[in-house]
Amino acid sequence: MKNKLIINLLIILTISAFISGCIEEKEPVEEEKTTSEIAIDFISNLSNGNYLEAYNYFNSTVKSQLSIEQLQGTWEYYTGTYGEFQSIQDKIASNESGFQIVRINCTFADEYVITFRFVFNESKEISGFWADNIETIQPYTAPDYVNTSNFTEIEVTIRSKPWELPGTISIPNEEGPFPSVVLVQGSGANDRDETIGPNKPLKDIAWGLASKNVIVLRYDKRTNIYPEETAGDKNLTVKEEVVDDAIEAVKLLQTYEQVNQNQIYVLGHSLGAMMAPQIATYEENVSGIIMLAAPARGLEDLIYNQTLYLSELDGIVDENESIVINTTKEALEKIKSLNISENEQVITVYRKYWEYLNNYDQVQTADNLKIPILLLQGKRDYQVTYEEDYAIWNLTFSDNNNVLLKTYNQLNHIFLPGEGTPTNTEYMNKGHVPEEVIQDIVNWITGGI
Repeated sequence: MKNKLIINLLIILTISAFISGCIEEKEPVEEEKTTSEIAIDFISNLSNGNYLEAYNYFNSTVKSQLSIEQLQGTWEYYTGTYGEFQSIQDKIASNESGFQIVRINCTFADEYVITFRFVFNESKEISGFWADNIETIQPYTAPDYVNTSNFTEIEVTIRSKPWELPGTISIPNEEGPFPSVVLVQGSGANDRDETIGPNKPLKDIAWGLASKNVIVLRYDKRTNIYPEETAGDKNLTVKEEVVDDAIEAVKLLQTYEQVNQNQIYVLGHSLGAMMAPQIATYEENVSGIIMLAAPARGLEDLIYNQTLYLSELDGIVDENESIVINTTKEALEKIKSLNISENEQVITVYRKYWEYLNNYDQVQTADNLKIPILLLQGKRDYQVTYEEDYAIWNLTFSDNNNVLLKTYNQLNHIFLPGEGTPTNTEYMNKGHVPEEVIQDIVNWITGGI
């Protein structure tokens, strides 16, 4: 359920070795390239349209899984979404958890900076390559309904040993106690604001609620702060990725005297909404859950249906799109049957991750809760859909007075307004979560609706 546009492709590359050194009075031999030079060369080949040259960095394993057309399609996705490639700003090389890492910041024409991360092994072969971070050069501007003079922000740390996650707590300046909300992001290595292009939907929500006397705690996901450690963890499940840290966030809120201990809520978006019932099951001090764009189906089904939707959007499914569809379908079948070996990654995660989700029923878990639930859904959401997911929730809770469901005609998956056929590229249009959504959440918390 990638609500992000970032395409996280785990790529293994092979590169030819060069003879280093120079012998006096003999023809000089080309020096061996550094990992930084290799990474720059790869980006340069892509930006110049030399896809074959870039493709030749891959080893046979990756070539069996990734075609030249797919590599080209990936790069054209970035340039089509963020503007033409302009330049490499800088590079940073480091050694993290035994891996040689190179990060390259690249500028794109539509005022975006993309940080591409390369992971090298001891032989200087690239064992990982993906877009680590995407930021707009345009500064964030608060929506009109935010009054920053109404609240104060404090930097905090969510501790879930051995992990430490940086976060922000927004506390109203009036005398409390106040109701409080923990924000839980969707899938992907999200920051605390769930930044996507120029938009920060969770920051909109945090500042909007804090302006209306609700304490809000948001934090960077574990996969954002510890990408190498989590990516290589074969035992990682959504419990470690999402649930455990949210529980620690709830516990942190309980230490603040301004917090009304009887009004601590969890607000989850997308995957965060999917796991909100589980968080409330494990943490008895959660007073209620707020679910935005909550999947009622399996994560693997959402991924497959999103792949189909985007491939068929222009009315034509080309050869490259057919390959992606078939590959995703094969992955879906492996996930459902758990026909996955211990060392095998399927859609970038190991068997344990899918095993946990196969044993988790978010609809049944939510139905078993005795606490209030608010479920909000945008009708223009093609990722978690009104027609399928919301329909299941609506049927499940049709006679449950403890649950309030509401839809918004113009909102997409990240709760930004739009028109026409929903696409992934519209997430790059600058906007804000409407005040109506903020007010609906406040009214539900205070018992107004």
